[in-house]
Amino acid sequence: MPILSGKLKHDSSQGCSITFPKVQSDATFRQRERAVQSMAKQFHLADLFETVAATVPSKIALESDSLTLTYAELNARAERIASGLAANGVKHGDTVGIYLMNRAEHIEAFIAIVKLGAVPFNVNFRYREDELRYLFQNAAAAAVIHGAEFNDIMRALQPQLPDLKASVSVEDGSDTGTAGLIAYNTLLESPLLSHFERSEDDILLIYTGGTTGMPKGVMWRHQAFVFGCVGGGGYFNPSGPMQAPQDIADRAAKGYPLKLLPLAPLMHAAALWAAWSALLNGLTVVLDESRTFDAEAIWTKIEELGVNIVQIVGDAMAIPLRDTLRSHPERWNLQRLVNFGSGGAVFSQTVKDDLRDLLPLSATISDGMGSSETGISGPGATSTDGMMQLQSSENLKVVLDDRFAQAGETGIIARSGYTPIGYFGDPVKTAEVFRTIEGKVWVISGDTGRLEQDGMITVFGRGSTCINSGGEKVFPEEVEQVLRDHPAIRDAVVAGQPDARWGERVVAIVSPNDGAVRPPLGELREFLGQKLAGYKVPKALVWVDEVRRSPAGKQDYRWALSIAANAVG
Repeated sequence: MPILSGKLKHDSSQGCSITFPKVQSDATFRQRERAVQSMAKQFHLADLFETVAATVPSKIALESDSLTLTYAELNARAERIASGLAANGVKHGDTVGIYLMNRAEHIEAFIAIVKLGAVPFNVNFRYREDELRYLFQNAAAAAVIHGAEFNDIMRALQPQLPDLKASVSVEDGSDTGTAGLIAYNTLLESPLLSHFERSEDDILLIYTGGTTGMPKGVMWRHQAFVFGCVGGGGYFNPSGPMQAPQDIADRAAKGYPLKLLPLAPLMHAAALWAAWSALLNGLTVVLDESRTFDAEAIWTKIEELGVNIVQIVGDAMAIPLRDTLRSHPERWNLQRLVNFGSGGAVFSQTVKDDLRDLLPLSATISDGMGSSETGISGPGATSTDGMMQLQSSENLKVVLDDRFAQAGETGIIARSGYTPIGYFGDPVKTAEVFRTIEGKVWVISGDTGRLEQDGMITVFGRGSTCINSGGEKVFPEEVEQVLRDHPAIRDAVVAGQPDARWGERVVAIVSPNDGAVRPPLGELREFLGQKLAGYKVPKALVWVDEVRRSPAGKQDYRWALSIAANAVG
């Protein structure tokens, strides 16, 4: 997420823009991060949001296809929803799932849940019944707020969820009926509670995607979430993170009138963090309620609504957006755009360069790294060979065998400071990932990195997907980065397969650019060999129409392994 600074100019006919916007330096990021670490004041999302709503009640908070709400309206509706949940038995500390696609009620429900002092958790709307059963039972869900399109599956699951007190259906225009469910709109008519219990120990649950195992609920206290995931309200404010909760009012009153569009599903951390980064600054969150990713429609929305900040998740979103701009030059007026940012998945340097040529010069292009367990680790840089790099600091290091790596060593990237308290109901996994090193708790991210001589950390990707070929480690993301540089390749994923000689061999699964001639393996190996060591070059190649990714744009390595096994096994 960028930290924007610069002078604001406003034109009622053109909207707002920032003159000379820039992303603040890594040094500034670390300096402010250090400053907030010593704070011990209470920061609660509900209190902070209510302060913003009281300060800028008439500003637009949410702008979606079906609903536009000011901060005052959003706050009032969330109060009613919170009161309605309480009337249906949900109490302080209970867990409440949000099983919705992108729509205003997703954010509204989240605010209502934290107002009540309950614990919101995300639900992947692509899950099937067995996956949902596991998730709801693991979270001990006391309530689930879900889209009406999921009414039938929620009715089927209710008898299997002993902790469930309320299943709340949000209308979507379909005629599914609410028998056995609670209609969301009836909660908006609930009598207001006079008091909501809140605590500095209140938590949020962010469930991981489950790409390398079963989903796990990451427990974030509110203050840690505010500073570890959304920059302490400083990502869109030149003053950086808040020093006290009261700072939020001044920031909202004097903040830039910007609009942010998170394109990833709100069920994923990247979009949730982006939305809250905007709300804590009194900005407008724009939502796209489309069920498919339509790049033309997205650019049209950005132009028509005057969106200033676009938040994506890696190449899965960046590539179609880039291709659409290429195909329709000069079609959209994007002069109000000041930042095009990515986080949560690989954002290839080639795609960044292409977008730099296609977007207005006033728009910065930013890339960052984070995860459900670590929060945002910081703004990313790019090495000479196109790999993401992060600046090491006292709260961001490379760990090797429970010690800190020396320059030149490769290990696991670890984060300290404002971090989660562990995994919900899983002390064994918590002990494995949250470790004490030299008297300080560190979150072992699972991402592999090498500490360079200049203090930068080169990021290779998930250690769990590392391929061992002839005793050499091959990190898929490094190979995927170079594969995407080939003019015939649109997207790529790399997986390992058993090999009698090498232990594992590298298999590339790629999708072609439209109209491109598919190069044979030999030609592709020659291309890759110019940038990669021989042991990293794939020994097998599989062409597919589309590389499968999660709704948030992350690589689906389980799918890649099955494709590789079926094709070359």
